[in-house]
Amino acid sequence: MRFSLTIIKNKPHMKKFSSLLLLLLAVPLFAEALKPEAVYPEIARRMVRQLNSMHLSGEQFDDRLSAVAWTNLVNSLDYDHTLLTQEDLKAIEPLKTQMDDLLRKGDLAFGYQLVELVRNRIVERCDYIHQVLEQKEPFDFTKSEYFQWKRRDAERPTDREAQRKLWYAMLKNEYLALILAKELDAEEKAVNPKKDEPAKSEAEEDYSADENLSLPTEEIIAKRYRTLKDVYVELDAESALQRILSAAAMAYDPHTDYMSPMNFEEFSMDMNLTLCGIGATLRYDDGLIRITELMPGAPAANDTRDIRLRVGDRIVGVGQGDGPIEDISHKPLSRTVRKIRGPKGSKVTLKVIPVSDKSGTRTKIVDLIRDEIRLEQQAVTGHVERLELKSGERKLGYVRIPAFYAGTVGGEKSEKASSMTRDLLVYLQQFNTEHVDGLVIDLRNNGGGSLLEALSMTSLFVTGPVVQVRDARNVDVLNGAGRVAFRKPVVVLVNRNSASASEIVASALQDYGRAIIIGDSKTHGKGTVQTVQQLGKPTSTYGADRITTACFYRINGGTTQLRGVEPDIVISSIYDALELGEDQLPGALPYSTVQPAYYARTSDVTPFLARLKAASQKRIENDEQATVAQQLVEHVRKANAEKTVPLKLEERRTRMRAERAIEKLQEEALGGAGINRKEGPTFKTDPVLREAFYILSDYIDLRGGPDEPVNVNGDLRSRFYQFLGY
Repeated sequence: MRFSLTIIKNKPHMKKFSSLLLLLLAVPLFAEALKPEAVYPEIARRMVRQLNSMHLSGEQFDDRLSAVAWTNLVNSLDYDHTLLTQEDLKAIEPLKTQMDDLLRKGDLAFGYQLVELVRNRIVERCDYIHQVLEQKEPFDFTKSEYFQWKRRDAERPTDREAQRKLWYAMLKNEYLALILAKELDAEEKAVNPKKDEPAKSEAEEDYSADENLSLPTEEIIAKRYRTLKDVYVELDAESALQRILSAAAMAYDPHTDYMSPMNFEEFSMDMNLTLCGIGATLRYDDGLIRITELMPGAPAANDTRDIRLRVGDRIVGVGQGDGPIEDISHKPLSRTVRKIRGPKGSKVTLKVIPVSDKSGTRTKIVDLIRDEIRLEQQAVTGHVERLELKSGERKLGYVRIPAFYAGTVGGEKSEKASSMTRDLLVYLQQFNTEHVDGLVIDLRNNGGGSLLEALSMTSLFVTGPVVQVRDARNVDVLNGAGRVAFRKPVVVLVNRNSASASEIVASALQDYGRAIIIGDSKTHGKGTVQTVQQLGKPTSTYGADRITTACFYRINGGTTQLRGVEPDIVISSIYDALELGEDQLPGALPYSTVQPAYYARTSDVTPFLARLKAASQKRIENDEQATVAQQLVEHVRKANAEKTVPLKLEERRTRMRAERAIEKLQEEALGGAGINRKEGPTFKTDPVLREAFYILSDYIDLRGGPDEPVNVNGDLRSRFYQFLGY
């Protein structure tokens, strides 16, 4: 088999890379090497031209971005830094500044050869694992050793010998975790035999004891690596193209991307509001598929069982109906999405590593019935909460806004068109009629939606500018449209999953001083806008680019990008301890500023914050549910910060027992919060929501009552006109 490598002229040092790569591939392990199809060079050329002309930064795809793109490509193929050595990278170092030149010419040979090298290393690793497992006693668990399980930022092995040692240590860690998982499962069953438990569904039975753990440890691990090997054997030319061009596009920022024909088809399906599935937003994360959001009203969010899916869970297997579960570890996200979707009313079964399990040894089986994911299922809900205080009963309004939806049935102005603002207004009118003293707006887990709805919603509470939008040429100030509909004190709840339009509303109400923001240490931090641009017709041949073309800015001049919205009062949820948010994405665009918009604060919550925080902290300390929830946040944050695990049996056993005890408490706390349950969060079960009501009540008292006039006119222009007598 012959391999070729394009060498840029006047760069003789590239020969060293060529020689090494050809040597490594001298004995190919696959029957046929991957190679680009005839149209792929033109796709690469068109993509580079679009990035150069359309991206918000205005940067050209030059040597600097080439170096970032090359690192992206290497990391996407070797995410845990185990397949390529420092020796390998040193030899191919020149390509860091060659990728831009090669893609501009449409030369993709370098990328396909790198993919082929990684495929070969995968096969070598799998074969090595099988050799070790065949030994009678391959591991000694009496030594005091530690393994660095977080490898995203770990150093790569220096050479092939060091690489084998790393593979051995990884296998030893995996083996130890499995044998202890079996042991601890057996202990739990002995203490709580099934005969004393209420009847469970088949899926719940699988959750309490993963069927794979009944197999010999060697067989479980061998099966995992056979699956990993199969994934790379099945890798096709289009998947390789997706890896190469995505690495180049994401050199600009993590939301700029290339969508291959297959991925563009998936994207188009996402735009269909009657898509059948489970209603979960997924992200490829270190070889596994992580759940980043559960869509309100969809099957996954409506599930009330203990085994239900949660944000942060990692999907490792998918089955259709009652059929076998297929391992999808390390497979492309698009293929997994296709397997999860299906006809309405059909069953899909997911094998999932719970967010609470950092070791990856415990799984649960979640079966769901697919249904249409409709926009109206994300509608605003609300009620009047009656707070029992020493001074008597206080009525407070509550609205939960899962998404900023806007339908177009009959046109945007049609009465039949769905509108989040219109639905919210109905509740506000009800609250005014019932004379509530204040309002809690729940934007937790709201991933955004319509910008127009964010503008119109804000205008229900204040007049004036709402957000600024900067593209490559201009900064535009956008105002809300409509009349103020609620004039009492307001609290807004947010968390790490509040993004985009949610951040626009929260930041505007915060800048005006119109509301107190409560929640995680900050919101998601996505302040950018993407435009999808086809690369040619038909898209089934060329695919498309998704390019960042604009950025949102608060009216105070700071962007919501990266930093998000920082609450006035922080009450962390479990999401605050997880690796969620824009700041966790490599290459995210930085925080920046523009000139503030022309606006005036309508109120000032600052003088009250110290007393509100002190009273809140005292309540939390005396609230058992809230205290446990905060302790769990700190535990998960500490666990995520630990980079190593012990490989000594006794030490690891002690740690795993402690982790399981915490997991049980965490399951209770997550289950009690009920944020993703069909009935939504409640005063009784959600300590963060409960505290928000008490903070709002304290704020009303400190202000002197709910009827103290609240100035909602933040538009300086109208004040100027009033001064002139207009």
